[in-house]
Amino acid sequence: MLTYVHVVYVRSAIAMSRKKISTTIYVTPEQSDKLKLLHERTKVPVAVYIREGIDLVLRHYAHLLPGQLPLETERAERPSRRAVAADAEARDAKKV
Repeated sequence: MLTYVHVVYVRSAIAMSRKKISTTIYVTPEQSDKLKLLHERTKVPVAVYIREGIDLVLRHYAHLLPGQLPLETERAERPSRRAVAADAEARDAKKV
């Protein structure tokens, strides 16, 4: 059995002041119970967690979506300096 949850969706969790679009989703009772418990413990609205989940799915499947790559990436998506240095060392090692 599914439980009705009304969600207000926004494209980015960072841009909370942006216009939101209302939509309806259905979640299992277990998902609903866990989201409510999470809300009680953190005081973060359930809709925020659902938007974050949607953002994670969209980021995971971004390669399947049309469009141009953004000029700037979010900080969490940028490779660390250590990773960049390791890549450079690997490229240099292949040249030798």
